Amino acid sequence: MLRKLYDWTMSLAGQKSAEVWLAVIAFIESSIFLIPADVLFLPMSLAKPERAWRYALTATVASVLGGIAGWALGYYAFEAVAKPILEFYGKLDAFDQLRNGMTYATVVLLLITSGLAHLPPIKVVTILSGVANINLGLFIVSAILARGARFFFLAFLLRRYGEPIRGFIETRLSQIAMVVAAVVILAYFAFHFLAH
Repeated sequence: MLRKLYDWTMSLAGQKSAEVWLAVIAFIESSIFLIPADVLFLPMSLAKPERAWRYALTATVASVLGGIAGWALGYYAFEAVAKPILEFYGKLDAFDQLRNGMTYATVVLLLITSGLAHLPPIKVVTILSGVANINLGLFIVSAILARGARFFFLAFLLRRYGEPIRGFIETRLSQIAMVVAAVVILAYFAFHFLAH
């Protein structure tokens, strides 16, 4: 099923309505969908590199709006809507582990790492942010920074290096993003430790 979903998402990149689909995928990825918007963003930006920045903006705005929807699911409708979604994707246990060990600062940190590197998946953290009652303004700012950094960095790479960078992005970008996320986490804990 996952492979069919991936193939369907990839097929959208060649359609005239691809930018609309990019916005839709970026929106629902941040709250309920399993396939990341990168799957659509990459081929679209390679096919029309002059639109890469525009696509990055579209993906960022839609992703942030989807994150707000995920936050609202967690805040207003966790038991009725969000919990069944997490169960469907097999993410409820991961969510419960995160929720049990969360502080306000940790959730904000997870917003940044999930936005940059999908660790943990963005939909889990947006819903968790609503459940944890994270300030919506702070949530929006962190989502703009993290998701914008990811999509605009991809746009920069694709504009600068074109098709040759695609293989690198598809195989190595997640690893690089994980390293960046790890550095952010270590810096947070080092700062937290030194402050106390």
